Order: sequence, then C-alpha cells, then structure tokens
Amino acid sequence: MSSLLNQFINVGVIIIVIIFQPEIRRFLLFLGNTTLRKRSNFLSRILLAKPGVKTDRERQIMALSSALLRMSRDKTGALLVLSGDTSAEPLIGTGTLLDAVVTRRLVESIFNKTSPLHDGALIISKGRAAAASCILPLSENGNLPADVGLRHRAALGASERYAVAAVIVSEENGLISTCFQGIMKYHISNEELLIFLQEHI
Repeated sequence: MSSLLNQFINVGVIIIVIIFQPEIRRFLLFLGNTTLRKRSNFLSRILLAKPGVKTDRERQIMALSSALLRMSRDKTGALLVLSGDTSAEPLIGTGTLLDAVVTRRLVESIFNKTSPLHDGALIISKGRAAAASCILPLSENGNLPADVGLRHRAALGASERYAVAAVIVSEENGLISTCFQGIMKYHISNEELLIFLQEHI
C-alpha cells in the first residue's frame, strides 16, 4: 500500500506540473521579477546614500565648469546666463528653445564656431539648458574698459536688469569673467569660477 501511494504521489506531482505549467511559469516569473526589483531598489538606496555619488546639481556644476575651462583653453567665445530658480522668460523668448539636460558636450557644441547657435547667450534656468542664441540687453555703463566686447556688455546688461548671473569666455584671450547684480569680475581663476557656479546654480 505504501509503495502504491508513493508511486501515485510521484506520478501526481508530474501530472500537476504538466497540467499547470503556464500558471507555474507565470508565478515563477512574478516571483523572480519582484525579487530583482527589491534588490535593485535596495542597491539604489545604498548607492544614493554614499557620499561619493554626485547629485544632479553637482553634475551640472562639474559639466559647466569643465566646458568653460576647455573653451577658455581653446579661446572659444561663450556667454552663459544662470537664472537659478527665478523666471528668465523675457530672455529665453529671444532665442532658440532647448529644454535640455546640461552636459559638457552640449555646452561645447552650442558655442562651437560652426554651430548656428554660437552667437548669443545660453540660458540655464531651473536646472535645464532652456534656450540658446538668446539676445541680451547691452549695458550702458560708461566705466567699462575700452577692450570690453559685446559679450561682456550683454552679460553685464542682463545682470543689471534681471535677477541673473552670467559667465563670459573671451574669444580674444580665453579669459573668464563673471557678472552679478551689475558688477563684473574680470579674469577670474578656476577656483573662483567653481565658487561662482556653486553660488548661482
């Protein structure tokens, strides 16, 4: 009797597996996906908790600083306007809308001399590259040095009329300058550039 029951159970298990094969497969797939998802979420939480993992703001600062320093070395003229969380719609409306993630390659490609967007300013607003080739109001400050070009006057004019900051790379000498609240700082160092970006992004 025991032998017969054992044979029946063995055969019964095989029959159940054959009959309910689709349901068993779906259950195993569901179980596997759920487990992998939990592991993924767990790993994500661990990684995000590590101090070495950069935030979006930190990645943006590093992307902009590396792009500006490279353009400075190559003497590629550039003009960036940083509006932070404030609205820059009057300035954005004068250029070509982008609404793109800020990356080093994007910034460098915009200000490449062969790019149709290299003239004018790139507006960084609310953590995004909002628009390129934007037209800025020129400053009427009569105390500016004679060798200051249109990029510098436009950056200063924007900082005088709007709550924005600006960074300029000179095409003539590759030197970097900044503007905020109508005050321009010429020929800033790499460390000063990084501090400026941290303050205004």
